[in-house]
Amino acid sequence: MGFISTFFGIIGFVIGISLGLIIGFFLFVYSQHTKQGKDPVVRPVGELGPKALQELLLEIPLWVKTPDYERVDWLNNFLLDMWPFLDKAICGMIRITANPIFAEYIDKYQIKGIEFDKLSLGTLPPTICGIKVLETNEKELVMEKVIKWAGNPNIVLDLHVSSLKIPIQLVDLQVFATLRTTLTPLVPAFPCFAKIVVSLMEKPHVDFGMKISGGDIMAIPGLYRFVQETIQKQVVGQYLWPQILEIPIMDDSTVAANKPVGILHVNVVRAHKLLKMDLLGTSDPYVKLTLTGDNLAAKKTTIKRRTLNPEWNEKFNLVVKDPQSQALQLQVYDWDKVGVHDRLGMQLIPLKVFKPYENKECTLDLLKDTNMNETLNKKNRGQIVVDMTFVPFKEDSMKFDEPSERYNKNESGSDVVSDDEIQEGAGLLSLVILEAEEVEGDHHNNPYAVLIFRGEKKRTKMMWKTRHPCWNEEFQFVLEEPPLHEKIHIQVLSKRKNFSFPSKESLGYVEINLNDVVSNGYINDKYDLINSKNGTIHVEIQWTPA
Repeated sequence: MGFISTFFGIIGFVIGISLGLIIGFFLFVYSQHTKQGKDPVVRPVGELGPKALQELLLEIPLWVKTPDYERVDWLNNFLLDMWPFLDKAICGMIRITANPIFAEYIDKYQIKGIEFDKLSLGTLPPTICGIKVLETNEKELVMEKVIKWAGNPNIVLDLHVSSLKIPIQLVDLQVFATLRTTLTPLVPAFPCFAKIVVSLMEKPHVDFGMKISGGDIMAIPGLYRFVQETIQKQVVGQYLWPQILEIPIMDDSTVAANKPVGILHVNVVRAHKLLKMDLLGTSDPYVKLTLTGDNLAAKKTTIKRRTLNPEWNEKFNLVVKDPQSQALQLQVYDWDKVGVHDRLGMQLIPLKVFKPYENKECTLDLLKDTNMNETLNKKNRGQIVVDMTFVPFKEDSMKFDEPSERYNKNESGSDVVSDDEIQEGAGLLSLVILEAEEVEGDHHNNPYAVLIFRGEKKRTKMMWKTRHPCWNEEFQFVLEEPPLHEKIHIQVLSKRKNFSFPSKESLGYVEINLNDVVSNGYINDKYDLINSKNGTIHVEIQWTPA
């Protein structure tokens, strides 16, 4: 009986297994056929429940959730194609930057050497999930972008301690960050910006693994959290806005090439023994003053009639941009009622011979041209006497050489002007008319701006057939005192190209009080135009005291 029961038990087990496999096979085939036969369910987002939406929001790109962020698939494709080359370039910069840091730890804590055994950022580039451009009134371009990088870097650092070689490997790097990048200031020279300013807009998420000699040290209880908090604390303390990282692109001297640095006060005193140009043995002299390297119109003295020894005592203020290369050019002319005015003589005075705040009276021999090697036996053209003082905006920014010996000093020599003699209220008022928006005339739209200050009128160039003119023109006024309780009048006009009636019409005007400019030193704002429907004008004004 025992044998028979065992035999039937084995037969039942085999039959049960066989029947189970057959039934399971048919059930599997039937269920697969049923699932493949049904179409997937597509439901609108509005019909999803709260839990489904929360799970879905984690995967939605930022340009969908936030409309002001733009989609930049083209830029991600560009990064993907360029990544093999960017990888090598970035790794090269990392090696150059890290070597001096590693050198500081050599021979400390028994460390004999630190070097990269392997350094690669992997094959997966960062992904830019969205980007937006912020509008400002300053000369800068501000961008915010969200970057996600789940990379596969191969970074191995060899640490030589005593006679041991300890490899440290970084694996599974993940970085999520929101960066603000500012290109500032924008300048008219390639690449058109002087530096890149980078800052983090929120705390970044950084996750990675670290292996030492093959062992994952991040598995040690409490170490992972400690490392994460330490990294966040260090990064946030250095780069979280308003903290910034500045990356210079252009040299400071190139950026400041057109920036005024001071004022040259010139007093044209007199001239004597000038050439005789008229039939009666006299001349009608006047002097033109310019600074080399400047495209501004020349300043002129009054005309002294029928004299060879004119007395002027007329003062002028010239804006200096580069005292090391610029020179004051003095040209004496004989005025003629008809025809071209004859030049009696000229002279050049390099500004580098002056020291800040030093008053110098020079008696200069007039030359025929700029050939400084002209010998003394040439025709005597007379002399001119000028009194000059250079007042810088930043006293310590200028270094000057000693004056040249060929300039004759007055008998009293050079005297340093006292504090009482220096007009501390003098300075430079710079006004830049940048652009206008939504300016519209009844008959034509050829806008230009007219600036009126202290009775002096200046105007921008005319822009043809536009409601959004961009001028970006600068006007400068050298003042003897701060312009307190004064206003600048700016009017936008339009003029027809051909003669017609009316040929000119006003598109609006604005009057700007300069009290805020003097107190703050700088304003950059848009103003609504008076007598205009929707017109605005963008103006930048700066007061720089000497």
